[in-house]
Amino acid sequence: MAERAALVTGASGGIGLAIARVLGEEGYGLTLSARRPEKLEGAVQALRDEGFDVQTVPANMAEEEDVVGLFAAHRERFGRLDALANNAGVGIGAPLGEIQTKFLDMQLAVNLRALIVGTREGLPLLREAGAEHGKALILNTASIAGKGGQGFLSVYGATKAAVINFTQATARETAGAGIQCTALAPGFVDTAMTDFVKGEVPAEKMIQPSDIGAAVRFLLQTSPNCLIPEIVFNRAGEGPDAP
Repeated sequence: MAERAALVTGASGGIGLAIARVLGEEGYGLTLSARRPEKLEGAVQALRDEGFDVQTVPANMAEEEDVVGLFAAHRERFGRLDALANNAGVGIGAPLGEIQTKFLDMQLAVNLRALIVGTREGLPLLREAGAEHGKALILNTASIAGKGGQGFLSVYGATKAAVINFTQATARETAGAGIQCTALAPGFVDTAMTDFVKGEVPAEKMIQPSDIGAAVRFLLQTSPNCLIPEIVFNRAGEGPDAP
């Protein structure tokens, strides 16, 4: 049994898988979740082949029952939670006058509600870990779209702005509990989620998932006295507000 354990949502590729790899390399037992079981199993096989302690729990983050069950499965398997990466997210762009309610609700559910419910479910074990060694981590994947409104991405950006605000509130509420909370706010990252824009921004010009992983490794290595509330990742050559 690993001495420390982590849970990562949206872990079947991209940012989530990069975060999982870093946590595994740092010795954490892993509960990894995503919506599609086959894709999740295929993505994590390399981690298992390298000897990482990995449990997979497929879950639809839009369903509260699935989110609660995910944390229950983690608790049963590992009995502790030292790092929580609320990474699952969905982005569906549309002009303001063409926003469809089903896609509005989906983004609110996956990007924000699931993160809030997950934090609620994970907090008891995170508090125990913080009391034990003074440095439990909550990592919330936001977006640079949450730092300033972006046309066509209004709903997505609004959810990610809320993620940043919720991260700040969580940090204040858990101050003194040995829990560090960081919002990760990248511009375009080379993942399947940014395929829609790769005709304008080539993949090789985008932030890499490994860049986010490197930031997580840095956060793991800071002292319990050092709180990093937010990390913004800009693409090289672009201004601070560019996605």
